[in-house]
Amino acid sequence: MRSRSLGLTAALLSAALLLTGCGGDEKEEPKAEPTTEPAVPDTWPLTGEELPEGESAARNHPVLVAKIDNTSSASPQVGLGKADLVFEEMVEGRMTRLAAFFYSDLPKEVGPVRSMRGTDIDIVSPVDGILVTSGAAPMTKDRLGRAGVSFIEEQAEGFRRDPSRSSTYSVMADLKVLGKSKKVDDVRPDDYFVFGTPEDLPEGKPAKAFDVDFGNHTTSWSFANGTYAIQNSLAGQGDEFPASTVLVLRVKAEYAGYEDLANNRVYDSKFKGKGKAQLFHGGKVINATWTKDGANGQLKLEADGAELKVPAGRTFVELLPQEGSVTIKP
Repeated sequence: MRSRSLGLTAALLSAALLLTGCGGDEKEEPKAEPTTEPAVPDTWPLTGEELPEGESAARNHPVLVAKIDNTSSASPQVGLGKADLVFEEMVEGRMTRLAAFFYSDLPKEVGPVRSMRGTDIDIVSPVDGILVTSGAAPMTKDRLGRAGVSFIEEQAEGFRRDPSRSSTYSVMADLKVLGKSKKVDDVRPDDYFVFGTPEDLPEGKPAKAFDVDFGNHTTSWSFANGTYAIQNSLAGQGDEFPASTVLVLRVKAEYAGYEDLANNRVYDSKFKGKGKAQLFHGGKVINATWTKDGANGQLKLEADGAELKVPAGRTFVELLPQEGSVTIKP
């Protein structure tokens, strides 16, 4: 009897285990589909504008910054229509000169190219720009050298003289050739500004026309069809710089320590530290302040205690000495 009982128990246990094995299968959780983040378009470092999807803003040449004369003798200025960013700075005699930045497109001819100034250290350093210049005073070259700023002078391949212009205003530069001579690894420069959209801007006040007076030169601006144009521009027809934003930054201008050939004092503007600013966009002006931490720092703007972003697009910057003036026209 005992052996029959043990056999029956073993059989019952086997049946229970079999039933447990058959009924214990659990449904597997469905595998989650892999998710991919949408591609973020790259942007140009000097304008903040987006490139087509899949394209990179990294180039095998640095930012080239051409020093262009801004007196009547320079007319017509060549190449400004292809610049990404332009600065106007005061030089001797309270006249002005342009520093035109080229990166997204290197034109075959820009000019007339003139000499550089100490001011250019603070202007080009944020993006490691290389100056394209006819030359400079020994004191200026020494200052740029100590600051680690590179430049290409007239003697280099890529410069030529335009025989139709007077000698002082005849130096022209082929940026395609100069760009090849300064090849770099495909590295995208830092953004020059903190970029945003027009919707990021505060309301502002109407300002469709205004004058920026340096003391012996006035740049007159007007707004129409979405861009600002210089009314007394020296650029060739169809080659004007189409600014979507104009920034007026108040800076300290100091005697550079030497005079030009006509005994006019040469000035350097200090584009670092802080000061007052005005941002013109969409026919309106926003009063602000600017800060820049040293020569290499990124320009930052603030209005009413909040960060002010520069709308993506091409920007013209007026480095206006504190004694200069801005007149907004009705």
